[in-house]
Amino acid sequence: MNEVREVVVALINSTAVISVVAYFLSRSRFYDDFLQKRITWKNRLLLILIFGLLSIYGTASGFKFMGAFANTRDLGPALAGLFAGPLAGIGAGLIGAVHRYFLGGFSCVSCALATIVAGLVGGLVFLWKKGEFIGVTGAVIVAVVIQILHAGLTLLIARPFEDALKIVEIFTLPMILANAIGMGISVSVVVNLVKQRAWEQEKNTIAGELNAAREIQMSMVPKMFPPFPDRPEFDLAAVLEPAKEVGGDFYDFFFVDHDRLAFLLGDVSGKGIPASLFMAVTKTLLKSAMSEKASVDQVLFKVNNALCEGNEMSMFATVFCGIVDTRTGIVEFSNAGHNPPVMLRRSGNLEFLSSMGSLPIAIFEDSPYTRETLTLEKGDAIIIYSDGVTEAMNKEQALFSEARLLSSLREVKGKQSDELLKKVLADVHGYAAGAPQSDDITILALQYRGPQDASIEAAAGTH
Repeated sequence: MNEVREVVVALINSTAVISVVAYFLSRSRFYDDFLQKRITWKNRLLLILIFGLLSIYGTASGFKFMGAFANTRDLGPALAGLFAGPLAGIGAGLIGAVHRYFLGGFSCVSCALATIVAGLVGGLVFLWKKGEFIGVTGAVIVAVVIQILHAGLTLLIARPFEDALKIVEIFTLPMILANAIGMGISVSVVVNLVKQRAWEQEKNTIAGELNAAREIQMSMVPKMFPPFPDRPEFDLAAVLEPAKEVGGDFYDFFFVDHDRLAFLLGDVSGKGIPASLFMAVTKTLLKSAMSEKASVDQVLFKVNNALCEGNEMSMFATVFCGIVDTRTGIVEFSNAGHNPPVMLRRSGNLEFLSSMGSLPIAIFEDSPYTRETLTLEKGDAIIIYSDGVTEAMNKEQALFSEARLLSSLREVKGKQSDELLKKVLADVHGYAAGAPQSDDITILALQYRGPQDASIEAAAGTH
C-alpha cells in the first residue's frame, strides 16, 4: 500500500511539471507555428527534442521499484505525435526509449518499446484527424490506451513473468490516472489556446469589416468645405463621425440646375457592413432621382419603391430631403421619418421645423410622400441632424436630448455653418464625457445669405 501511495505522489509531481512546461510552450511562437500548420523540419526537430527531454524527465522523476519505473515517460512522445505526426512522435519516443533502456532493469526493453509505441499512437491519431488537434476527451482516451499497451508489452516481453505481473498490478492504475490527467491538462491548454486564437481571428475579422464599412461610409460623402466657394448665396457645412460600431448615416448636396441646390441627410437602420452598403445604394438612388429635376416627394416615392424590391433584410432609412432656390430662399422639402430639423432664424429664434412627415423609405411599396415648402430669409439657417446627436448618452445613460441641442445652437446665432457644427459637436462630446459613442453623429447646416447682386439685376432686367 505504501508503494502505491509513493507511486501516486511521484507521478502527480511529474505530471504537474510537464503541465507547467506545456503551458509555457503554448505561449511561445514555436507553439503558434504548429497551431497555424507552419510545420517545418526545423521546428519539428525542435519539438522532437523538447518532448524527448520531457520523456526523459518523466522517467527521472518517476518511482523506482523492483528495477522498474512508475513514470510519465510516454506522455512526451504521445504529445509530440499528436502535435506533428508519427515522425515527431517516434523521434521523441526514441530519445525517451534510449534513456530508459540504458537505465537497465528486467523491464528495460518492454518499457523502451512502449515509449516508441506511445509516440506512434499519437502520430497515427494525428493522421486520422488529418492534422486537426484532438479534443481533451480524445486525448485522455489516447493516454489510457497507451498505458494499457504499455502494461501489455511488459507482460509480453519482461521476464521473469511473476515480477512483470507484480509491477503491472502495482503500477498500471496509477500510471493510467497520472498520464491521463497529464494528457488532459496539456491538451486542454492547447485547446483553450486554439479557441483564443479563433476568437482573436474572429475579432480581427469583425474589426476589418467595421473598418471597411467606415471607409465605404466616409468615401460616399463630400468632405471638401466650403463646397462651392464661388457661390456666396449660401454657406454650407456638414460632418459625419461614425461610431465604433458603424451605422449607415449619410449626407449629400449638389446642384440640380444653376440656381437650385439639393441637400439631404439620412440614417439607415442597422449597423455594420449591411447598413453601410444599404446606405451607399440609398444615397446613389437619391442623387440619381434628384438629378432628373423631379420634386422631392416624387424622388422619395421612386427611391422607396426601388429599395423595397428584394429588401429581404427589411432595412429602411429615414431621410430629410430638400431643394433650395438660391435666388429666393424658397425650400421645397419632404421628411421621410427623419428627426425634425432646427430652424435658426437671423433674429435668434429657434424652433423645430414642423412638417406633415411620412414613413421612412424602403418600408412599404407605393408609400406616399408629402412635398412642403418654407422660406429662408437672409441670415436664416436650417440644421439637419441624425439621432446620434440627440440620443448621444453620457456614462449615466442619459440622452443629450433635443433641448440641449437647441441650447447649444442658441449660443452660436449669427455664426457661420462650420462654427455651428463645431459648437454642437463640442457640446455632444463634452456631455458624453468619454462614454462610448453608440451611433453615428451626422449634422448638416445650410445658412442662406441671399442672391448675388448680379443675379438680382439680371432678374430685374427680365421683368
